[in-house]
Amino acid sequence: MSNIFPTLNDKTELETGSMLAPRFNADGLLSAIVQEHSSGEILMLAHMNAEALQKTIETRQAHFWSRSRQELWLKGATSGNILYVQDILTDCDQDAVLLKVKLQGSGACHTGAHSCFYRKIETCEDKNILTKL
Repeated sequence: MSNIFPTLNDKTELETGSMLAPRFNADGLLSAIVQEHSSGEILMLAHMNAEALQKTIETRQAHFWSRSRQELWLKGATSGNILYVQDILTDCDQDAVLLKVKLQGSGACHTGAHSCFYRKIETCEDKNILTKL
């Protein structure tokens, strides 16, 4: 599936051109940041392979690659918490994407939280601890 997208060797074209040519890492993945379209809240970070990115573009529902299960997954297929993609942005060198989504359901995190980023790192008595937001 890695030949779904073209490869660009011209840095200027990659960074400023109009051709989508995602640069997947050695494992065939790129990072996908998921942001709630209406509030701007960051919901999660996941990974996509070429097939997940293509399915997301085609269906406008977020698909990811599970590194732990080694399989493609449609977010919300079992939980009902579906991410409807409103916009897809890529960073300057096309090795990460930002999905702006409308969330259907109670949350994006598998723990049941609205966002996967629900704890803050703080220092207390010279120890780093996590506190819930």
